[in-house]
Amino acid sequence: MRISIARIKALCRERGETLSGLLAAAGVSRNAFYSLARRKSVFPRTLEAVGARLGVRPDALLTADDAGTEEMRALLADVDEIVRRNRGIDRETARHTLVLLKEKPVDRLRRALVRSQRPDIH
Repeated sequence: MRISIARIKALCRERGETLSGLLAAAGVSRNAFYSLARRKSVFPRTLEAVGARLGVRPDALLTADDAGTEEMRALLADVDEIVRRNRGIDRETARHTLVLLKEKPVDRLRRALVRSQRPDIH
């Protein structure tokens, strides 16, 4: 999934806002935004912040140029449903949990064990 800069700029124009103003209000640095825009995939928390500021779902900011986009849209739809049914649930926590549930348990455990051995996280 990729960020569509053209779509974000168009939404900004519709609302009479500049891209710089949007990023400042969303708490996203220009460097981070353009770095993410160049990548093939983006960190969903950034999409949440930008989408919330524009008043649109994060998937409205994506282009459909790869198979991962459809998977992410389905995931965000599941997150929306969970949050709708369970008021007070944090969207990012729900999203992260659904992503982790798609992984094999042994892979999650292996990653947790590696991270627990790093001295900089304690």
